[in-house]
Amino acid sequence: MKNQKKRTGIIAAGNWIVDDVKLIDKFPEEQSLSNIISEFSSNGGSAYNILVGLFKLNAPFQLEAIGLVGNDLNGNIILDQCKTLNINIDQLHVTSEAPTSYTIVTSAKSTGKRTFFHHRGANSCLGPEHFDLKLSNAKILHLGYLLLLDKLDEKTNDGETNAAKVLKEANELGFITTVDLVSEDSERFTEIIPSSLPFVDILFLNELEASKLSGIDIRDDASIQQMDTLGEDVFQQIFKMGVRQWIILHRPEGVWAAHRSGERIFQASLCLAQDQIVGANGAGDALAAGILYGIHENWEMEKSLLLGVSAAATSLSSVTCSDGIRQAMDCLEMAKIAEFKS
Repeated sequence: MKNQKKRTGIIAAGNWIVDDVKLIDKFPEEQSLSNIISEFSSNGGSAYNILVGLFKLNAPFQLEAIGLVGNDLNGNIILDQCKTLNINIDQLHVTSEAPTSYTIVTSAKSTGKRTFFHHRGANSCLGPEHFDLKLSNAKILHLGYLLLLDKLDEKTNDGETNAAKVLKEANELGFITTVDLVSEDSERFTEIIPSSLPFVDILFLNELEASKLSGIDIRDDASIQQMDTLGEDVFQQIFKMGVRQWIILHRPEGVWAAHRSGERIFQASLCLAQDQIVGANGAGDALAAGILYGIHENWEMEKSLLLGVSAAATSLSSVTCSDGIRQAMDCLEMAKIAEFKS
């Protein structure tokens, strides 16, 4: 990667969402009833979750925000929490054009699976004009979720998306660029995402997103550790689209890091007892926060992945996205005595 010695900190841009989380006993059939066991309000969305996750990990570097919230109660909640966590909000803008984005999250206690009802709100209005990257000396710019940022997902007259233009400028200014996608069940992956990939150093995605983007379905593979040729085909297909350094492919069993040079690293997830798992909401963002922490600190990818799966494991202890995450050193200590999925 580029020489980043003069840069420090992580700036996260994209989705700022208030999650209204309902822990239910089971997900109901249509026209039937399910019981709400408990309910919470918490942070949601890639940018918000990453920065709160990094704070919980006790990241020893500056955290910065870029985004758009509404001029409303939820927007004030987000701004106030960022101030409390010492997250720089100079570029976390307030708009009266749309309400703060929110999601009703139903998390089924019986399975740990989640269902989302999302109001796109202010996030849909976030555009290149809200980014002034020259104001930041951050080492890493993280942008997510593509496909859930309407204005940034728009293509301009030259065929590039607005997100691609932001990432291209970030490359030119010397940021490490990282991107995460949303698990949308549509054909928009191949229409929108490839425009950005030549300007992405590290791409985070799960098996659904990798299948949609590459056109190679790996969702029913028995084990992520045994993807073999099929998984390699996915990596090669996505690298052809332009990803500059790493593809981070994760699913509940573990995470692969594939480098453009041909290096492949696998890290299994931690085994947890069923009573240790309260909800999986935000686990992917906790994983990404842990990996970004390690990348920022110039760790080897193996150690970064270990922190990622450990942070994700701690996040499962809470129904909210980030409340269960422990400090980085505690996560790594837990990994020393943990068993891993096979």
